[in-house]
Amino acid sequence: MIGLTSFAAYAMKYNKSSHHHHHGVSSSNWSTMARKRSTRLTLFFFLLLSLIAFGVFVPVFALLPSLSQSQNDQQHHPTTKSSPDYVRKFEISEDRFWKDGQPFQIIGGDLHYFRVLPEYWEDRLLRAKALGLNTIQTYVPWNLHEPRAGTLNFEGIADLVSFLELCQKLGFAVMLRPGPYICGEWDLGGFPAWLLAIKPALTLRSSDPAFLQLVERWWGSLLPKIAPLLYGNGGPIIMVQIENEYGSYASDKAYLHHLVSLARKHLGDEVILYTTDGGSRETLEKGTIRGDAVFSAVDFTTGDNPWPIFELQKEFNAAGKSPPLSSEFYTGWLTHWGEKNAQTDADFTAASLKRILERNGSAVLYMAHGGTNFGFYNGANTGSDESDYKPDLTSYDYDAPIRESGDVSNAKFKALRKVIEQYSSESLPPIPSDIEKKTYGYIHVSKTGNLFDMIHDFDVVESENPITMESVGQMSGFLLYVTEYAAKDYDGGNIVSIPKVHDRAQVFISCPSQDGHGKPTYVGTFERWSNQPLSLPNTKCLSKISLYVLVENMGRLNYGPYIFDMKGILSSVYLDGRILRGWKMYLLPLLNLNENPKVNPIIQATDSGFITMSTRKKLKLKSTTASNEPAFYAGKFSISKQDKIKDTFISLSGWGKGIVTINNFNIGRFWPLKGPQCNLYVPAPILRHGENIVVIFELQAPNPELVVHLVDQPDFTCAPSKSNLHQL
Repeated sequence: MIGLTSFAAYAMKYNKSSHHHHHGVSSSNWSTMARKRSTRLTLFFFLLLSLIAFGVFVPVFALLPSLSQSQNDQQHHPTTKSSPDYVRKFEISEDRFWKDGQPFQIIGGDLHYFRVLPEYWEDRLLRAKALGLNTIQTYVPWNLHEPRAGTLNFEGIADLVSFLELCQKLGFAVMLRPGPYICGEWDLGGFPAWLLAIKPALTLRSSDPAFLQLVERWWGSLLPKIAPLLYGNGGPIIMVQIENEYGSYASDKAYLHHLVSLARKHLGDEVILYTTDGGSRETLEKGTIRGDAVFSAVDFTTGDNPWPIFELQKEFNAAGKSPPLSSEFYTGWLTHWGEKNAQTDADFTAASLKRILERNGSAVLYMAHGGTNFGFYNGANTGSDESDYKPDLTSYDYDAPIRESGDVSNAKFKALRKVIEQYSSESLPPIPSDIEKKTYGYIHVSKTGNLFDMIHDFDVVESENPITMESVGQMSGFLLYVTEYAAKDYDGGNIVSIPKVHDRAQVFISCPSQDGHGKPTYVGTFERWSNQPLSLPNTKCLSKISLYVLVENMGRLNYGPYIFDMKGILSSVYLDGRILRGWKMYLLPLLNLNENPKVNPIIQATDSGFITMSTRKKLKLKSTTASNEPAFYAGKFSISKQDKIKDTFISLSGWGKGIVTINNFNIGRFWPLKGPQCNLYVPAPILRHGENIVVIFELQAPNPELVVHLVDQPDFTCAPSKSNLHQL
């Protein structure tokens, strides 16, 4: 995924030659004619055999130049299927891609297996087929496959091999992007967060030996799994990307060369390796590897004149080895919380694609289908500095032609398909109908537990000073920091400050000596993007006052210079200028995507809540719910066995901020107070016949009616601000 920079066009004209395209057709026609002529001449030969001497008919074959020409073409590309020594091969020559000896124009699209439930992989791929795509490009996020150091996961939504095999079954070529850095609006650009806990600190995306050793271990597990799926080995993978837009980050060529050597070690010398960089001279100088060992592709802002950029691309590839390829053609754009939902014009996007395809250029749509940032895996960007923090939505719809829920009945899908159809080598399948959604209606929920009542069941780490989430093993979600300070008997209270907190911290205080427990009271919130000291209320307390700081990791940066994005409290905590010491860190056991469900205090609280509360009691609770108190709420709804289970969206209208799980699957984050996303997508495979359980972790204030709605459509109209919209 490229940065937010628009690259200047270059003044050169690209004089495209269509020789091979026309020549291929011509050779085919001539070969057909030659076969017909040959049949007639053979019959003629037998009829006149007794009358014509051997030397007479030799010139007859001189009348067939097309046959000779066709044979010459086969000799030039010896992998042609009609050749007796045919070998399955994908290659680059004469500034073109060749698949089994035939020219191949890549008309591809990004579709990320980790953003789509496995049950829907085939559905989404068939929709990509109906769009006219012949190639699928996907990243491989290291953090999904190795969430804990040494613990590998290639099951469920992480079953990469099954996804690649499905691509092949449906006739797609595959461009694989195994990183190790992927960007992609994904937490930490795909790096596992535990890398940040290693001491001494690793230098990610560099030739730091300690970092490279871990990359070698990861690729040593990953690449042997995909080697049998390379095109030359009978699989769908035609190219493998090295790193991702490295020229926008640094210029450590030793790092890039090491990755190339590592890829060759596991995948062999025949596979085509490629890089992707922004279409400017500076980024290409820094991110490419000169020579023909690695193919250099480009990306650029949709609407830029592509051909001067493709001409520039040639300078960074060996002679004859630079087929024009935009490996990220942007069909839409990403959206952060607090922004207006990004949308781009369908006809403008389609016209921009046509400018590439009409001169035999290749393009990969980013995205063909965006999908969803389930769990805690959304990424984030920064603006001018590290504190200008902008987390991505749960939805990764991207305004792509295949929408988050798979819908294709939209202007962008139709406009892009109309263009692609003109250049496709095959007739396109019919456009499938949209998947049916269902409004399941209202769900009444009840509070099943306050966070502060549960903390004694959580794992705890003690330290003199606050330590990061990564250091205590809390890689995602939330961490609760607790300490104490002495009470004062004067007016005006105390000033607490936390100079560096990532990303959002709610502060509470309590007096344990009051009523024997002292319920925590909300004081205020620190935000990474607007960090201001808080004034604590003057509390008369016989004992020390407890200070609670609940920190949310809202998604690690995935792009730019500040990618070393550790979470939690990253500085000392000051009370009236004095450092507070003696901390306890409580780990909240909230499941991330693809983590195996296990019994934990939160699930137990939910279950006990259902047992102890009748429906009548649940509804009575709504008037006594406290504000700004982190708590768990649960409800259920049933789907009869006669009904088909259908996709739906859960509307959190009237709620504050938090996460939702359904049947113990982490749907993702909600924040309707900030917007623009109001509803979260709930794919049908998460649901089941009979009872379905919804659990909400609300950080602030629940809907006063204690209800959520299951509706049949998305909604991106919640509290839109006047923040910048990246409009292509």
